[in-house]
Formats: sequence, C-alpha cells, structure tokens
Amino acid sequence: MSDQGRVMTTSTAPRTGHIGLNVTDLEHSLAFYRDVLGYGVLGEGKEEGRRFAFLGEEGARPVLTLWQQADAAFAGGNAGLHHLAIEVDTIERVREYESALRAYGVEFAYEGVVPHGEGATSGGIFFHDPDGTRLEIYAPSGAESGAAPIESAPTCGFF
Repeated sequence: MSDQGRVMTTSTAPRTGHIGLNVTDLEHSLAFYRDVLGYGVLGEGKEEGRRFAFLGEEGARPVLTLWQQADAAFAGGNAGLHHLAIEVDTIERVREYESALRAYGVEFAYEGVVPHGEGATSGGIFFHDPDGTRLEIYAPSGAESGAAPIESAPTCGFF
C-alpha cells in the first residue's frame, strides 16, 4: 500500500467530538432527547430559520446537536448515518431507558434487550427517534443471556 494520500501516520485515531442530527421539528426532537433520554440543553438557537440545540452534560462539551433543517424524516436507504449508539454503564440502565421509551410510545426493532450478536455479552435496545433516526442504547456487558435476533449478522446492522 502506498503512503500517498495518507494524512496521519500516528497510531492514535481522532475521537468523535459530537454528532449532529438534522430534525424536522426541533421542539419535538428536543423533548425526546431531553425529557426521555435525559440530555441537558447546553445552548439553543431560536432565530427563525436557524434553530438548533446543543445537548450534553452540564459543564461538559456538547455530544449531540439537533439542527432544524430537514423537511422529511430520516431515510435509512440513503448514504450517511446508519445509527447512533449510546453507551450506558449497565444492562439495568438499558432496561430503565427501555421502560421510559415504552411509556413515551416508542416502537422497538426487537423485543427487549438483545445481545449484539449470538454469544455476545454486550447488547441493548434498538428503536427510532421522532424523525426515524435509528438509535441504540447498549451496555458493554449483561446481555449474554438473550438470543440474538439475527444469528448470522450483527444485531445493530439491519434494524
């Protein structure tokens, strides 16, 4: 392989700074991410035609930004974002989110907490936000007792 076109030769890859999502209705999406998933609002733009919200933990950098500039729901068949995976510490915390999301009326891709693959210890829940963006809330361990919904492929790949 040629080094032509290589930007960096270090072994340290860059880290994700934040994820930006286009939304159709900022108030609706903000209610979901703030009230159901628990993200704090770090900043907000309310000018007509330039509405946005920076989300994260108080005193920290934004981890998620919502931009009201979409005129249609997420289209899974288009190139771009496949899904957004949100990690929590324990499978019990995943189940807490599952309960809150069910109370909110969210439909899930699979029933309950499922492992990332057959025999995997990591796993979580898979669903969509108000604009149809694919989301996953998972824990690194605790899902080993479940059966993978798709034995031959990663669970997060085809929901």
